[in-house]
Amino acid sequence: MKLEINNLVRHFGQVKAVDDISFSVNSGEVVGFVGPNGAGKTTTLRIIATLDEPDSGTVILDGVSIIDYPEKARHFIGYMPDAMPTHGDMTAHEYVDFYGRAFGLRGAALHEAVSEVEAFTGLEKIKDKTLKSLSKGMKQRVSLARALVHRPELLVMDEPANGLDPRARIELRELVTALAETGKSILISSHILAELGEMCDSVVIIEQGKLVGSGTIENLANSSVVTQRVTFRILSPAPPNLTPLILEIPGVSSAHVNGERCTVEITSGDAALADLLATLVQRNIRIVEFRPEQVGLEEVFMKITRGETA
Repeated sequence: MKLEINNLVRHFGQVKAVDDISFSVNSGEVVGFVGPNGAGKTTTLRIIATLDEPDSGTVILDGVSIIDYPEKARHFIGYMPDAMPTHGDMTAHEYVDFYGRAFGLRGAALHEAVSEVEAFTGLEKIKDKTLKSLSKGMKQRVSLARALVHRPELLVMDEPANGLDPRARIELRELVTALAETGKSILISSHILAELGEMCDSVVIIEQGKLVGSGTIENLANSSVVTQRVTFRILSPAPPNLTPLILEIPGVSSAHVNGERCTVEITSGDAALADLLATLVQRNIRIVEFRPEQVGLEEVFMKITRGETA
């Protein structure tokens, strides 16, 4: 189920929280939604979840406007807000069951849906415990179960890993990956950029309400001239002219040679990598290790954004 955001605008008084944003999420795709605090991420996600309305623009889900038909759209959207589940005296099972009923499920269909989502999110052993007694990681699982109980095609997640310990974050990432493999469309915001980059197919970056970049991390890195570091090791000490030789290669910004180990920084992606390796081979420099460091979402984010807030 494809989600299409077109020219979305939302004001709060004189502040334009969302400023003409457009992007899309395809079926089975995990899209990271990132930006500084106050960039407009939560406002955008709330609009997509039908909890707020834009001043202009469209949000289309599977060809249907969720702005014009919010009640219909809600059956296809699962929303996991950044707030923890409330109603602390309810058990995890009662909480998920309640939201299943809120979406119109009854009888055998309700029982099947709740049991299915409790099994998927790992709640079976703690389903009879009250929400107030659960750890933050388990509360997030309950929140995810609530968002999934009506079997939505689009999952919208706002900072789901915030405050979780490392194990809980890893387990959450595994759940997101499993959901994408079932064909669900997933839009997820997070400040933990390294982990977000590992699970996303593409990212959307906003700042001061404006779209500043979208696409795969690799394409964004190439288009925004992100510096990439390459380390390599040669079989014998480097010849004295190796450093100036490397610096002549287009796209190389620096080179440091220390005995058999060399570190090079490049700013033009795969072309400079290929030229560097070809130059070393042509000069009969025997290479025993050649390791380009992966450019991640953190590097892309720092390059594209300016550190400004609305």
